[in-house]
Amino acid sequence: MLTPGYAPLHAPAHPLNSRSPCIAYIALGANFGDAKAALEQAVVALSALPFSRLQKLSSFYKTAPIDSAGPDYLNAVAEISTSLSAPDLLGALQAIENQAGRERPYRNAPRTLDLDILLYGSAFVASAHLTLPHPRMFERAFVLIPLAEIAPQIVTAQQLLAVQAQTISRL
Repeated sequence: MLTPGYAPLHAPAHPLNSRSPCIAYIALGANFGDAKAALEQAVVALSALPFSRLQKLSSFYKTAPIDSAGPDYLNAVAEISTSLSAPDLLGALQAIENQAGRERPYRNAPRTLDLDILLYGSAFVASAHLTLPHPRMFERAFVLIPLAEIAPQIVTAQQLLAVQAQTISRL
């Protein structure tokens, strides 16, 4: 099992994939069922993604739900190097969510697991299924603080100041 904050070494992406790898940041969250186990299993699943390598994992953080009710969330951010396209990565993340029992009965429902692509290299995407960078990432302490932990060059002091009123605690 991976320990948050640990940067593991993994085998390189599969040599038959001709797409150049890029760095992607993935937000992990859960607040339904055993959230810690769900995040730990998601990290293992991210480590096993084809054409990808898990580079860094933030600490786990506890946060109150935003725009919803329910138990507190556990959150983290992972950095991966991947040769998957952004849509293929999204599909792989949704498959991991589904394996964890993710259901979407209504907007912002409690989640057994939520995996969101925050950034995919320098890509800007606006499609019916995917928007990059993630449209609300700079409004959420549960994204910015773990992201700043593993990629401080991406998050500005001003962005962190904008979310300072949101309650978040490192586990």
